[in-house]
Amino acid sequence: MAKYGARLVFPIDVKKKPWEQKLPLHNRWHPDIPPVAEVTTGELFRIEMVDFSGGRITQENSAEDIKHADPSIVHYLSGPIKILDKEGTPAKPGDLLVVEICNLGPLPGDEWGFTATFDRENGGSFLTDHFPCATKAIWYFEGIYAYSPHIPGVRFPGLTHPGVVGTAPSMELLNIWNERERDVEENGLKSFKLCEVLHSRPLANLPSTKGCHLGKIQKGTPEWEKIAKEAARTIPGRENGGNCDIKNLSRGSKVYLPVFVEGANLSTGDMHFSQGDGEVAFCGAIEMSGFLELKCEIIRGGMKEYLTPMGPTPLHVSPIFEIGPVEPRFSEWLVFEGISVDEGGRQHYLDASVAYKRAVLNAIDYLSKFGYSKEQMYLLLSCCPCEGRISGIVDAPNALATLAIPTAIFDQDIRPKPSKVPVGPRVVRTPDVLKCTYDGNLPITKNPSAMS
Repeated sequence: MAKYGARLVFPIDVKKKPWEQKLPLHNRWHPDIPPVAEVTTGELFRIEMVDFSGGRITQENSAEDIKHADPSIVHYLSGPIKILDKEGTPAKPGDLLVVEICNLGPLPGDEWGFTATFDRENGGSFLTDHFPCATKAIWYFEGIYAYSPHIPGVRFPGLTHPGVVGTAPSMELLNIWNERERDVEENGLKSFKLCEVLHSRPLANLPSTKGCHLGKIQKGTPEWEKIAKEAARTIPGRENGGNCDIKNLSRGSKVYLPVFVEGANLSTGDMHFSQGDGEVAFCGAIEMSGFLELKCEIIRGGMKEYLTPMGPTPLHVSPIFEIGPVEPRFSEWLVFEGISVDEGGRQHYLDASVAYKRAVLNAIDYLSKFGYSKEQMYLLLSCCPCEGRISGIVDAPNALATLAIPTAIFDQDIRPKPSKVPVGPRVVRTPDVLKCTYDGNLPITKNPSAMS
């Protein structure tokens, strides 16, 4: 009789801490982190995962857990998984690993998530100079829909996806990462004018033994000490895929990942029930525990055949993503534009980051006219299925970015109308998002023409 269903290769018990799980998790990239399981090409297998914080962010009616979050533990990943072909030969460096997402979702019995901004002194967010406080909203799931008591009057279908999916780097590639990111962290403030406009810090997250988990490698051993000082943080996306946070990688999607080590050593985590383009709040999707059901194939020699290096070595490649056929359908959108002129009126040359910041700020200020706090709208735009675009990148001096919001997610008509929005004190929908005080002394950016 034929066998049906996915084989569970990485189980998770959400009642246990990450280090208490049946199979050890890891939160760094390194070629010497050993695989914890093997799968064969064509086999349907299931990976379960904790949320990125390993359960440290809770359903408590407080944002204190966000304010005092430990950024050194990000992200807890399930894996690595060694990939073999049907003859038992592992994937080889230079191959292309095809990862098909057949199914995914929240773990049964754990159908909730959260969206948050970190305190400005503890990682911040895209708009941390405007929103320096730690904030949090709790979301609950009703099948494909999400709603939050902290952002009332909003309900939408989630486009569920893994934030992190990637292969292990080779030692050569790991050294490239660490060298270039160390240069940014040490010299960026002196050389990058953009740092005057985008205020998230640090500029890069360098290898650190603090909060480090290396899977099967026992903490405190000489091997652990060596690898922990070399292993790359999982925060940015890189040549191996990693934390790409592409919201459309849902059911039916495929990821074409370069292979840098024998077996590929596939890892995944950071499950999102929903996310807006850019994940602007940083802790900004609807973060949750979850599962993936995957199938893999190996394209032998596929890196050279399909991926063009954009850098000085053959390792400077980027993955390819194929979007699946299952997505929410929206027919009406309200689109906000931003140009590369900052809040002080200073012109920037074709800067898409400044333009997108303006688009998000424009959307937040507009939506706050409809009875919402700006913090509510900031978290919403980070996690609802909104569409960000670079609409213009050639018409000097202005880059032009847009943010499109599906109007159907609101329980009221948010379009401009001749009757106008009522003037006077706004009635903020209650309850507001959970919020802490900002106790630092960094200056707060104000748009002099925006609503207070």
